[in-house]
Amino acid sequence: LISCRRQEAVINEEFGFMDRHKMRADFMAYFKEVCRKKDHKWHIVYLHFEKFVNGKCMFGEITVDLCNRFRDYLLHARQLKHTDKMVSRNSAASYFSLFRGVLKLAYRDKYLRENPNDFLEKIESRYIHKEFLTQDELKTLASTPCDIPVLRNASLFSCLTGLRISDILNLKWENLCTAPDLGHCIRLRTQKTQTEALLPISYEAYALCGEPGTGKVFKELRRCMTGYPLKAWIKKAGIQKHITFHCLRHSYIFLFTRNKKLTRNKLLDR
Repeated sequence: LISCRRQEAVINEEFGFMDRHKMRADFMAYFKEVCRKKDHKWHIVYLHFEKFVNGKCMFGEITVDLCNRFRDYLLHARQLKHTDKMVSRNSAASYFSLFRGVLKLAYRDKYLRENPNDFLEKIESRYIHKEFLTQDELKTLASTPCDIPVLRNASLFSCLTGLRISDILNLKWENLCTAPDLGHCIRLRTQKTQTEALLPISYEAYALCGEPGTGKVFKELRRCMTGYPLKAWIKKAGIQKHITFHCLRHSYIFLFTRNKKLTRNKLLDR
């Protein structure tokens, strides 16, 4: 029986026919396995699709019509955690883009006869104003006591390096190294783009990491801390802007690319 099925699969692949056994394979299991190797946002897309198909979907059911209906679902869906709020347009665009990425992988692995992406229209994102901290606001935040020390250090570290929360959560001491000029650098592969880079950092940013050790640098940091605890700390500092952890990355871009008079080692001079 195994021999016959394998022979059928080989013939189907040779003549471009879809293997009926692959069509009956579980797309949800494949999707979940892909998410295991990706960041948190991929899992959110998985949960939305799981809700959309009521938890069941075979590869044979993946059609252009189904994908377009999921596209429409994302444009009118509510957030998974805050069900009283709608998924933003830009989030829907990002989610659908990741979903199309899963389809591309499935086509590459020959689970799909055609690539549905050839017939799908992406969701266009909208420009939104991106908040950031000015130098004075950054100094104010740094001098404001925080109930969670590791959150303070990680937040200021993001401001001084531009790293995403996913990369900070995974940052290990082995990623830190000394440059030829005796300065400090971070050698890492970013989780979002999977590109390796050598990032010079200031002595001040290095000091926020604490005492050198092994394993993760910010061991006690949790993603949930970037929600209410971060907002409470920012409010305590008297900053009225809507600042998320990702906005701290924008602050780095503003501080180091738009004001060339600043030096990396004196931004938090207190």
